[in-house]
Amino acid sequence: MNTSYRKSLPDTDLDYFDTRAAVEAISPGAYDKLPYTSRVYAENLVRRCEPAKLTDSLKQIINRQRDLDFPWYPARVVCHDILGQTALVDLAGLRDAIADKGGDPSKVNPVVPTQLIVDHSLAVEHAGFEKDAFDKNRAIEDRRNDDRFHFINWTKTAFKNIDVIQPGNGIMHQINLEKMSPVIQARDGVAFPDTLVGTDSHTPHVDALGVIAIGVGGLEAESVMLGRPSYMRLPDIVGVELVGKRQSGITATDIVLAITEFLRSEKVVSTYLEFFGEGAFALTLGDRATISNMTPEFGATAAMFYIDDKTIDYLKLTGRDDAQVKLVETYAKVSGLWADSLKNAEYERVLKFDLSSVGRNIAGPSNPHRRVATNELVKSGIAGVVENEEGLMPDGACIIAAITSCTNTSNPRNVIAAGLLARNANAKGLTRKPWVKTSLAPGSKAVQLYLEDANLLPELESLGFGIVGFACTTCNGMSGALDPVIQQEVIDRDLYATAVLSGNRNFDGRIHPYAKQAFLASPPLVVAYAIAGTIRFDIERDSLGTDSQGNEITLKDIWPSDEEIDSVVEASVKPEQFRKVYEPMFDIKVEYGTNNNPQYDWRPQSTYIRRPPYWEGALAGERSMKGMRPLAVLGDNITTDHLSPSNAIMLNSAAGAYLDKMGLPEVDFNSYATHRGDHLTAQRATFANPKLFNEMVTTLGKNGEAEVKQGSLARIEPEGEVSRMWEAIETYMERKQPLIIIAGADYGQGSSRDWAAKGVRLAGVEVIVAEGFERIHRTNLVGMGVLPLEFTGGENRHTYQIDGTETFDVVGERTPGARLTLIITRKNGESVKVPVKCRLGTAEEVSIYEAGGILQRFAQDFLESSSVA
Repeated sequence: MNTSYRKSLPDTDLDYFDTRAAVEAISPGAYDKLPYTSRVYAENLVRRCEPAKLTDSLKQIINRQRDLDFPWYPARVVCHDILGQTALVDLAGLRDAIADKGGDPSKVNPVVPTQLIVDHSLAVEHAGFEKDAFDKNRAIEDRRNDDRFHFINWTKTAFKNIDVIQPGNGIMHQINLEKMSPVIQARDGVAFPDTLVGTDSHTPHVDALGVIAIGVGGLEAESVMLGRPSYMRLPDIVGVELVGKRQSGITATDIVLAITEFLRSEKVVSTYLEFFGEGAFALTLGDRATISNMTPEFGATAAMFYIDDKTIDYLKLTGRDDAQVKLVETYAKVSGLWADSLKNAEYERVLKFDLSSVGRNIAGPSNPHRRVATNELVKSGIAGVVENEEGLMPDGACIIAAITSCTNTSNPRNVIAAGLLARNANAKGLTRKPWVKTSLAPGSKAVQLYLEDANLLPELESLGFGIVGFACTTCNGMSGALDPVIQQEVIDRDLYATAVLSGNRNFDGRIHPYAKQAFLASPPLVVAYAIAGTIRFDIERDSLGTDSQGNEITLKDIWPSDEEIDSVVEASVKPEQFRKVYEPMFDIKVEYGTNNNPQYDWRPQSTYIRRPPYWEGALAGERSMKGMRPLAVLGDNITTDHLSPSNAIMLNSAAGAYLDKMGLPEVDFNSYATHRGDHLTAQRATFANPKLFNEMVTTLGKNGEAEVKQGSLARIEPEGEVSRMWEAIETYMERKQPLIIIAGADYGQGSSRDWAAKGVRLAGVEVIVAEGFERIHRTNLVGMGVLPLEFTGGENRHTYQIDGTETFDVVGERTPGARLTLIITRKNGESVKVPVKCRLGTAEEVSIYEAGGILQRFAQDFLESSSVA
């Protein structure tokens, strides 16, 4: 700690670290030119960096050097129950490994305050048109997840520094935005910016408050929990100037879908974005949060907004303590984090986006950046006239319409707009189509209170949008079972069935196994599509029905005005609602150490929680990287949903067969996501997505040429036998065959899913060679001891005609950015040497990789430090 820069914070009894003074001592005038992000990271260095290294580390930020590492110590770790529980299962397993080596397991604890929110476990088995759907869904959640919740409750008293928010209370990002983030921390007499990592790619939701919040994989989160710094290099920081004013009738969802398309085209992958300008300052905090939430869809790492009057207004609106609100304003103004202090900030590049250019939008199919203007649905081929048989579902039937996800339910304008549209639709006698499974799943209980205050919840319920849960639900693939009759019709007719949701992800196969494609839309548009009943509907022009006088009703007839939306928000969204929800939620105190057993008593028959194997067998051995065979040869845009899906487990899947063998009834198979604490179930999810295209598996197409066959399929070599992916993995595991994966661009995009790395490592994959990697997934691979390599010079799998019959070796010294050699040996004995780039990013990552992964590295360090002590 560099006490020379510690000073009293005016009008408080706290100190702060004067980052401006530290920066100006090195380079006079430099602080005013630093972006917001750089100022926060500089403060972290001034407060936490070793004094002898401070000057050199600050120079990296001042001079915008990006070739050296500096340490970052986040203030918090936030987890949802899937990755959070998996991380804690790993720590419980680490305690066992430490105990087996003679160490004290009780010494293994999170060092950094960790908040776990149970929000990913609830499936919409009972839809919004059913009575008591919320209570019924919660009862099913508790029954299915008894093993998981038993373990999570054990962690509360067995580990230090863990707070657990129980199921049924909301979504982690919305709770973080509305309550958990103080924006400015006050610990041990010192005020400093709140920063965090979270085990979900949408953790940047809270960037809207000016809080640096980064989505990481569970493995990286474990490292931070255990007190290790997150070593990083100064990111590219891109300014995004928002100009213009939004058009009437346009929601924040429309804006963010347009921004997503724009930023994807501007190649902002792995950058930190800072939004500013007249348009940004005019946005409500809710609108800003909708934008920040979709950071991973932009391809970026963070999406920051400055602290300003809108931030302060929001903190007051959500019931924050008056003293805390005052601290935020005081600290921001003194430290240079207030918006007015950033007028001279300089960026590597500045992009400009005009809010007035945005019309009404949806996104899809298949990708969140695939924006389509609603007035061009016919032109785009999404909508159109289709012949429908009486009594049957139409082509493009919307089998799911879900108001879901923190992306939109943290924005009162969006939710109120949906309620007003529902009211207007009810008044004209419109109803949802009977095949549409509707649901409302807010990310906060405060949403229910302000909808009730505005008398809009009954209006939504009348159209089938009753509250089914306070959790991620459909957005996370937990859309639940369909009506059996509807499902059978979809199967029998091979119907093009779809889903429309107010979420952030619509990858194929994610939302529901029988929804062939999914589309993202604002909450009021979700209601409109439930009435229309099909994605083939021209939502702007086609008739939704007729009124009592026989007049046709279109969307414009029921769309609420901006003035009415804003009037209802102002009258009905109140601080006392947030206090009523959050004060009891966070007043529950659990005392560490009341559980006398520092080691978990594993339940042997559990398919949810099992002692992890990362210190045993092949994983504890050397990775030779010789004679590797391809498990898969893949194209571009492979997502973590391909690598390890999160949706419902079907009986005809490898995981389903295993659960059936274990005696679990099919109705309680639950989702892949919920079983990730049991490696025996989770392994069987590896490449289990039925939408996978493994280029090693082909079939003859209609034109007689080979086409890649879709499905969870592999080809076992050298026999050339095609099998289900899991059977191929089992075969290779029995043979102790080292494996490799060859892939295209943007490998591992999507959710920050550590099992997307764990699954392939447990299968025996030692190396992945791709044209490019998504940031979080790359770090997860390193954290599991899998070596990420990149083709160079524009080369790819096609350049070398890789077909999966080859074997592969890797030679060379594994250092950050090093040039290694991939040796491809063909079936005929011919070999070719291919230059590849080592994607280990830092010296810290090299040490983690060499140890075999994060957990192995920590165990080594812990035992060494214990023996020294």
